[in-house]
Amino acid sequence: MQARILVFGEVQGVGFRYFALQRARALGLNGFVRNLSDGSVEAVVQGSKKDLEEFVAELKNGPSSGSVREARVFWEKQGRKFEGFGIEASA
Repeated sequence: MQARILVFGEVQGVGFRYFALQRARALGLNGFVRNLSDGSVEAVVQGSKKDLEEFVAELKNGPSSGSVREARVFWEKQGRKFEGFGIEASA
């Protein structure tokens, strides 16, 4: 299963991508997280529905250094298969 999550608020420059990286790896998820040019953060993750739902819940809270205003979740058909989870270059 795959989810694409867009997170809005104070989410750049506050360690959000590293927060997402740590949480995704702890849950054994695959995919990536990156900053977007509009100031939001995008994560594309693959794993079990249960683990993805837990990851989404954690992203909605975010790190204490930031402030999440909104998180939009798009459940998608799995595209390319990811191995591990990492931080990609900003888009």
